[in-house]
Amino acid sequence: MMDENNPRPVEKTVRLQGHLVDSDIMSSVLDRIVSLEGKFRFEEFDIGKTNVDPSVTILTVFAKDNEHMGLILGELTQLGAFVDDENAMVEKAPADCVVPENFYSTTNHRTAIRIKGTWVEVEEQMMDSVIVVSPDYERASCKKLRYIEKDDYVVVGTRGIHVMPREKSRKRSIFDFMHSVVSSERNITVFVKQAAHIMKDIKSAGGKTCVVPGPAVIHTGGSRHLASLIRKGYIDGLLSGNALAVHDVETMLFGTSLGVSLESGQSVEGGHRHHMAAINHINKYGGLRGLFEKGLLTSGIFFECLSHDVPFALAGSIRDDGPIPDVITDVRTAQEQYIELLEDVDLVLMLASMLHSIAVGNVLPSYVRTICVDINPAAVTKLVDRGSFQAFGIVTDVSLFLRVLDSLL
Repeated sequence: MMDENNPRPVEKTVRLQGHLVDSDIMSSVLDRIVSLEGKFRFEEFDIGKTNVDPSVTILTVFAKDNEHMGLILGELTQLGAFVDDENAMVEKAPADCVVPENFYSTTNHRTAIRIKGTWVEVEEQMMDSVIVVSPDYERASCKKLRYIEKDDYVVVGTRGIHVMPREKSRKRSIFDFMHSVVSSERNITVFVKQAAHIMKDIKSAGGKTCVVPGPAVIHTGGSRHLASLIRKGYIDGLLSGNALAVHDVETMLFGTSLGVSLESGQSVEGGHRHHMAAINHINKYGGLRGLFEKGLLTSGIFFECLSHDVPFALAGSIRDDGPIPDVITDVRTAQEQYIELLEDVDLVLMLASMLHSIAVGNVLPSYVRTICVDINPAAVTKLVDRGSFQAFGIVTDVSLFLRVLDSLL
């Protein structure tokens, strides 16, 4: 199968299963093999006969040598190919925060590893982590490098790893055939109706929806609609930063956001100091909860959060004014709080916040539905480029999106 000058090529049989044709996984696998100068032979190709039946493919892959095979299999693993009868390899971490050189770096896709002849699903799936196996070889979980402890059992190489990329089923919906695409040429009403339907289903099933709003939600007048969604019980967690809270309180105090009247759209005299006055007011009472408990936080997004026990986490930034006492200025602690709030989440709404949306996307598994709304196509494109393939993007004014969504819920 290979060059005649290499009489003993290396071969390996791999398996793929799922909606391989609909999701373009099969073509991607074959293209990757050829582009890496390998060869393949189909041993079995069973296409699902109905819209719910998965396809199964068994391929023999040919490479020049073991190093070449390792390169090819490293690429195919990310596309869902796996070897049925190989256990994952583990090595001990040589020191705290240090892993073996040939560690396996995770994706955000659902993943299983084969240990002691049994496939075990990896817990706490997230991208840019390593997989750590428990000492009894019964469980496996993703772990950031900073949490690695000396002698942790770390998965190395690509043997015994089964990545399950997000698939497109043959049962189409707007979220199936338009996912990971950025476009302004969409009927927003159709899109928002679909989003509202999903949010209703999640709420009725006792599921969880989180929101990641940026300060543009306030600037554009969308805060009243987001507050309404919280009041109606459709939001179960909020993740953002200092600016959202500051301008939310500024709006309550002065009717402005960044000194611009939300009624007239005009800058008001002395408005440049309003956000600083809001920070000072919050600081005086020890934070948002102190303001709320004194009865001085009377409207807005955080009034609704505190009134309805909706948890929130505000992560700090180097550019923050203040920041207010509620903001978590330690990056590690902020990420931990984000991850905690996102546990078991079913849907995340990312609303005009590139910084925090990317942060959230990086810790979400790919099977979590994610809707990113921004007037700037770069916000969604950047999220997708960083590997958050579950992101569905629509380019529109976030206030318009929230107003229509609020009217449908």
